[in-house]
Amino acid sequence: MPVARRTLLVAGLAAATSAVTGCGDNGAPDSGVAGPGDAVTATDAAGNRVGFGAAGKTTPPSGTPSAAASPSGGAAPAGQARYAQEVTALLRRHLPATPQTVQHQGFPGAVAVVLVDGKTAVHTAVGEALRYGAGPKLLPAGQRVEMRPDSIFDLASVTKVYTAILLLQQVDKGRVELGAPVRDYLPGFTAAGTERITVEMLLAHTSGLPVGAKVTGLADNTARWNAVLTTGLVSGAVPGTTFRYSSVGLMVAGKIVEEVTGQRLDQALKSNLTGPLGLRDTGFNPNTWLSGSAKASRLVATDARSSRGLLRGTVHDDVANHLGGVAGHAGIFATASDLAVIGQMLLNGGTHQGRKILAATTVRRMLTNQNSGKPAIDPERPNRTAAHGLGVVLNQSWFMGRLASARTFGHTGFAGPSLLVDPARKLVLALLTNRAHPNWSWSNPDPVRASLGDLLAKEVS
Repeated sequence: MPVARRTLLVAGLAAATSAVTGCGDNGAPDSGVAGPGDAVTATDAAGNRVGFGAAGKTTPPSGTPSAAASPSGGAAPAGQARYAQEVTALLRRHLPATPQTVQHQGFPGAVAVVLVDGKTAVHTAVGEALRYGAGPKLLPAGQRVEMRPDSIFDLASVTKVYTAILLLQQVDKGRVELGAPVRDYLPGFTAAGTERITVEMLLAHTSGLPVGAKVTGLADNTARWNAVLTTGLVSGAVPGTTFRYSSVGLMVAGKIVEEVTGQRLDQALKSNLTGPLGLRDTGFNPNTWLSGSAKASRLVATDARSSRGLLRGTVHDDVANHLGGVAGHAGIFATASDLAVIGQMLLNGGTHQGRKILAATTVRRMLTNQNSGKPAIDPERPNRTAAHGLGVVLNQSWFMGRLASARTFGHTGFAGPSLLVDPARKLVLALLTNRAHPNWSWSNPDPVRASLGDLLAKEVS
């Protein structure tokens, strides 16, 4: 996301002065259960984690990425594609120039997973997960944390993909109709003009709702959610006619999931998606389910200069933070490997390793452009089209590079993550960077996303 959008969304740096969401598309396991970093996985000779399923399984199942790449980003290990070293070299070019360099032009660190035909072609980690302390200030070398293949990132707006999947599962079950008014499920959705908004419009970003909601200065979470549900339309907006990116729309979508499942969104995520897929490294509020050692070694830092101080394991998005870290637009944390599984599941038509998550017909609808012929309003990207499925971005070269096509889908997040899936090449790319550490204004993450898309378009036929 260009810097101007964040400037528009957040007036000043302190979260206390504004709670307009900053998780645009440039956006947990229950406490007490064994989580990532606990003794449920094995490690290889280099100390990398190689178990991603249920406790006791120490080899990744077919089609699930393994943590085989060197944390230092060296030569590609056996079994990875010939271009793995090129991917690593490209990412390294965006790191700070030297260990003593204060300001970077890209990101302190990154992890990339590339799957081709369901098999790991690249899994590489470069740079540092923690480089700066609050202030921000450059930390001494001994206090920094190296990036690992199994580092856990704030997915920011990529959370929207997960929310869409959870809501579409309820469509499969007959509990939700995409063409039904949102008010059928949420009677408190009462702002003027919102009676015309359907569930489908929330996922396609044609609702006319704004990017963010004002939730500061309210007494409790009930009041904050009421403020979200009563957020009015953008001035002049007509629901269903125009693409306008809206985090509020996905906040509302998450609330529909909660209403029809009877579960809070983090519990619905675990019950209906991460649990069935065996994704132990994905969830909201990771500080509640990671072990102490995993918090220290695997959590990737974001901002280091906000009124909240250094953010590590705490959601970067201001509104999501005010809502307790659990919301439909932002708040999920995950590894690149776990994110790649989501992409592979959708590429497989809703099934992964024998587990059916969505009906194939639902996935086809999800990945079909819902906005054909509609205008797009995005001041930050005037060349952007309205092409969007249900919860996924379609055919946008600004982050997909030469992989962009009518069938290519994915999503990006403000903190630096992105998911890209090219069905023609049977390719899934999970690229996670910590570009918002310590200061989101230092860099635009889109150029490296597009450059990596260009590289993969050349290398994967």
